[in-house]
Amino acid sequence: MCGIVAYVGYRDACPLVIKGLKRLEYRGYDSAGVALMNDNGLSVYKKKGKVSALEQELAGKAVQSTIGMGHTRWATHGEPNDVNAHPHYSFHRKLAIIHNGIIENYAAIKQRLLKKGHTFASQTDTEVLGQFIEEIWENAGGTLEEAVRLALQEVVGAYAIVVMSEADPTQLIAARKGSPLVIGVGENEYFLASDATPIVEYTKEVIYLNDYEIAVIKDGQLRVVTLDNTTTTPYVQTVELELEAIEKGGYDHFMLKEIFEQPRSIADSMRGRVQAEAGMLQLGGLRDYMDKLAKSKRIVIVGCGTSWHAGLVAEYIFEELARIPVEVEYASEFRYRNPIIKEGDIVIAISQSGETADTLAAIELAKSKGAIIFGVCNVVGSSIARATHAGAYTHAGPEIGVASTKAFTAQVTVLTLMALAAAKRKGTISDSLFRQLLVEMESIPAKVEKVLQSADKIKEIAYIFTYARNFIYLGRGLNFPVALEGALKLKEISYIHAEGYPAAEMKHGPIALIDEDMPVVVTATKDSSYEKVVSNIQEVKARKGRVIAITTEGDTLLPGMVDFTIEIPNVHEVLMPLVSVVPLQLLAYDIAVMRGRNVDQPRNLAKSVTVE
Repeated sequence: MCGIVAYVGYRDACPLVIKGLKRLEYRGYDSAGVALMNDNGLSVYKKKGKVSALEQELAGKAVQSTIGMGHTRWATHGEPNDVNAHPHYSFHRKLAIIHNGIIENYAAIKQRLLKKGHTFASQTDTEVLGQFIEEIWENAGGTLEEAVRLALQEVVGAYAIVVMSEADPTQLIAARKGSPLVIGVGENEYFLASDATPIVEYTKEVIYLNDYEIAVIKDGQLRVVTLDNTTTTPYVQTVELELEAIEKGGYDHFMLKEIFEQPRSIADSMRGRVQAEAGMLQLGGLRDYMDKLAKSKRIVIVGCGTSWHAGLVAEYIFEELARIPVEVEYASEFRYRNPIIKEGDIVIAISQSGETADTLAAIELAKSKGAIIFGVCNVVGSSIARATHAGAYTHAGPEIGVASTKAFTAQVTVLTLMALAAAKRKGTISDSLFRQLLVEMESIPAKVEKVLQSADKIKEIAYIFTYARNFIYLGRGLNFPVALEGALKLKEISYIHAEGYPAAEMKHGPIALIDEDMPVVVTATKDSSYEKVVSNIQEVKARKGRVIAITTEGDTLLPGMVDFTIEIPNVHEVLMPLVSVVPLQLLAYDIAVMRGRNVDQPRNLAKSVTVE
């Protein structure tokens, strides 16, 4: 959650920080603020609302500075308002601080400070940390760096922080534990951010700060130390991210752009891995662990939200092809029920950002019990990528829209490749089926492209259902997780209540909701469950429900039975979710836009959930 941007160098910091905050606004947009230092001293400006409101607040003010930092917030401690927005001054206003994460023991620290005469303007844990650092700095007699280090040794929780001091206009101090922080290295300048998107315009040379590390930038030099004051040598790497990838490219919303990018992101997730003509599949990131995967007695998949749905798809595919039992767990619940993990179990952690706090916690628990951890994530250098034994990147490119679209299909693509590779190594798949599925996988981008050509028809259907207050999504087999994902997309961005169910479960309760005002979206493709799904549709129609059916091209039965059909190309049942989810993404997008919603930044949500 939340976005951090900071700069020190020779440029004008304020416009650079503001531009960076706009690029990070998908991480949080309850409020925003900046801290700058010039002849007026250390000045903080902040405003409830989006970064545009902060820009208006700054208009006409003397904000020129070569050092600055900013923050765009997703509220945890304290409601969204001007006072709770970051940055926060310390008690004597010698420092300003911005922070992502949660300080779990902030209340105890606050009580200590209250007893010493401190007062607090905000309800945030961040202000407490800033005052705590200043208290140590003033009373311990050391440097600000030492004060930060001592304070963080007492802190319990997760954090990424940046601290500015009125005493030194060349110094920024940053630290992280459990929340991402990237340092961009330029010519006589440094950039800090929650991810690389605000940095790539200026430099592609970056350092990903590790947990329990503190970065000290002073007089144009960077030094990295650990909390126990051991100097480390940071690893500088080149970010492979183009500026165009984080811009809208002519689309009305990032979400729409990302839906239409799926043919390319699916292809990119297979590139260099699939050679269908030669019958070859290579996953370099799993090479050393492929035998362990194929021989595993049990796979546990952990994820949250859309990543959990991708895991459900993978459960079907691994069990079908590789004949390995799979359990799919909400990462947020996994470690709170004392899960049974045995040495040698495979745990696959799925996360678009690679920073999801619950998933990281699940990884650490599973590792402590001897499990082998595979990661499936989209961000190179992310915490999950570094915490796992092996894994595979999805190569979806940046996903800015809060509601995941191309991340889902990229995850399913990679997980399918993993299942195919395990099945091939284990010998549970015939050579002919293996080759057939590789050939069909290479055809998926073109088939998704064909679905996208139905966008205008889907928009017409969406217009009819903008009135709805509830939706039901149904599917069987591999299309049940797709129903869950379709429902999630609709409620995330349109605020319409929607639920996904296995179609056969209708008779066990949800059918009581069906009437002439209830839209029911059914994925009814030609697969092994087709006849059963047709029967479920008839049950809905008998109760006057209005049915939108996702059907296979050439289906002559369903168009006469349902109210609306959206055709998709035929594809092998195992690969169907990669195609059948796309019309559901478009349907949700169109309904939300027609209802006047901000689809890229839906209320109460943020892209990356880095706090529990």
